[in-house]
Order: sequence, then structure tokens, then C-alpha cells
Amino acid sequence: MSDFAVELRDVVKSFQTPEGGWINAVDHVDMKINNGEFFSLLGSSGCGKTTSLRMMAGFEWPTEGEVFIAGQPQGKKPPFQRPVNTVFQSYALFQHMTVHQNVAFGLEMEKVPSKQITERVGKALEMVKLSGMDKRYPKQLSGGQQQRIALARALVKLPSVLLLDEPLGALDLKLRKEMQLELKSLQREVGITFVFVTHDQEEALTMSDRIAVMSHGKVLQVGPPIEIYERPNCKFVADFIGDTNFFEGVVTGIDDKKVTAHIPLLNSTLVGMNTGGVRLNDKVVISVRPEKIRLTETCVLTYNCFEVNVKSSAYIGSDTRLEVESERQRIKIWEQNHISTLDPRAYHQGEVKAFATILPENALVLPAE
Repeated sequence: MSDFAVELRDVVKSFQTPEGGWINAVDHVDMKINNGEFFSLLGSSGCGKTTSLRMMAGFEWPTEGEVFIAGQPQGKKPPFQRPVNTVFQSYALFQHMTVHQNVAFGLEMEKVPSKQITERVGKALEMVKLSGMDKRYPKQLSGGQQQRIALARALVKLPSVLLLDEPLGALDLKLRKEMQLELKSLQREVGITFVFVTHDQEEALTMSDRIAVMSHGKVLQVGPPIEIYERPNCKFVADFIGDTNFFEGVVTGIDDKKVTAHIPLLNSTLVGMNTGGVRLNDKVVISVRPEKIRLTETCVLTYNCFEVNVKSSAYIGSDTRLEVESERQRIKIWEQNHISTLDPRAYHQGEVKAFATILPENALVLPAE
């Protein structure tokens, strides 16, 4: 058995533009996806994530480089000769066929004996919690149920890798969140490698064992959700995953663990974590998540503590989202609502003065881009 379920080695995919030039939709990508993991390709539209998935599926072939599945080079093999199956956002169900017929279709094409088909379809429907619905037609099912039928149809063929191209995109928010948990639970149950394409950061963080963040055809960072969120390796990843504040400045002091930078808009210095790759006098950006800033009535540190004016406040239930200003720097702060109360004094509101405190371990120093 190969060490990796899927591997992309220096893969390039070029397309011709309408003007007659060429563009690399996937630009020299190396990627190793482990057996049995839930791996997500995350990025905005046009970043190359769907093209990468289509090359794994065999719907596109690399211009350069090679795709390996279970250690075997795929070359120009068509999709039906690859040990993978794909689930699309549109479900792609046959509306004139029953649930059973939809799920059985691939097995019938392979001329699997009918008794075996019945058994495998039954198991697949049980897996997605839709037993007893085999005689219904897709139009008689909800969006979430149709999505599960599409999953069952893919799983019934026992692929070694399941490719999912934004499969939850057509669902409403509540159902989408339910299906995220169901999909992760299903992946653990069947033990198949899932490669999942999404532009939704929260979705990727919720479901994935590891995430590859892509931009302009390149993979910028690969790692577990906690690493991608807490230790982004560049400004783009910090900005794309979740919400953050950026403080632009110049390095004035540095040691193994900490970096001190002068922040002109604060008219002060900020001390943050040394992530490597910066030197004295370098331009940097310091990323600080809104939920990691504390607002207090007095200054609680001799550094990284700034007087601020609260400019706006939005109560959203789980937390209160504030926008404050210090000198010329706007800062977002999210305060979790720990206490259930109707007392308006419990929440920061209106034009008030306070102090914002940032612990150095919550300030990530990154090279300016």
C-alpha cells in the first residue's frame, strides 16, 4: 500500500486565454494526501482548487507533472479507470430514476450481479441514513437527502478516494452545518480518503484533518486547522482564514522569541511572536485575531496596551463585535458574552474610552507582502 492516497508532483495546468495567451490555473503544485484523511482544498474562486480536483478525477490532465493515486501514476487515464469517485455540488442525480436505481447505476454499468447490487445499495443507503427510501424519486426528497443519495452513489463503488467539489454549496445555512458534521462522521466511519473543495473557511476548519490554502494556482500553506488559523505563514492566509487585524510597521528589535516593531498608525511599538524570516528594519505586518484582544478600564500591561475610543458596537448573540480606534489605527475586537443579562451596562456601547491589551503570544509577526 502506498504511503499516500493522492500525490501531485510538480503539477501544472495551463489554459489558453481568449486573448491568445496562456495562464497557469495550477502552478507547480506539490501535494501529498494521506490515506484515510479528510483533506480540504480551500481558496477563493479561480485559485486552482477545482482544477486540482478535476486532475485527480481524470476530467483534466496535467500540462506538466504527474498525479499519483495509491502510488500509481495516472497519466491520461479517463475517470472510469481511476479508483476515485466524485460528488458534485449539483448532485447530478437522474430525476427519472428511483433512489435505488440512482445508487445502483454505476454497479449495473460494471455488470455486478443483481444480488450483490441489492446488498451493496442497501448498505450504502444505511450508511447515509436513508434506508427505506429506495423507491422514492429525487424530486420527492429534500436537498439534504438528495445530497446524501449522491454520496451513497459514490460510496457504493467503494472508491479508495472520494472527491467532493463544493457538495454542500446548494444547501441552506442550517442544513449545511448539519451536513458538515454528518459528512465528517461518515468519513470516519467508512475510512475512505476524502478530498474536499470549498471556498468556505469555517467549513474547512470544521471538517478537515488538514487544509491546503491555495491562491493564484499555488499552495501557500498546508496543515491542520489549528495551525492554519493560529499560525498562518503569510498575510494572505491570515487574512483569508477567519478575521484579523493587521498592524503595519518596521522591525526595531528582535530575539529568538519576540519581535518589536514600530507601528506608525499607533504612534507606538507592538511586541509579537517571532515566526522567523524577518530582520531588523524589515517592513512587517502583525496579525492579531479580534477575539484575542482584551478591553479593560485600566492599562494592565506596560507594553502592547493602548488607549482606544469605542466607535461602534454590534451585539450578535455569542459575542459583541466592537470597532475601536487608537491614534489612526482602527481595531476590531470581539468580546464573548459569558453572562446572560439584559443589562446594557454589561456590553460596551457608544463612544467610551477604554484600553486594548494584546498579549505578545497573540500577535503574529509576518513579512510584509
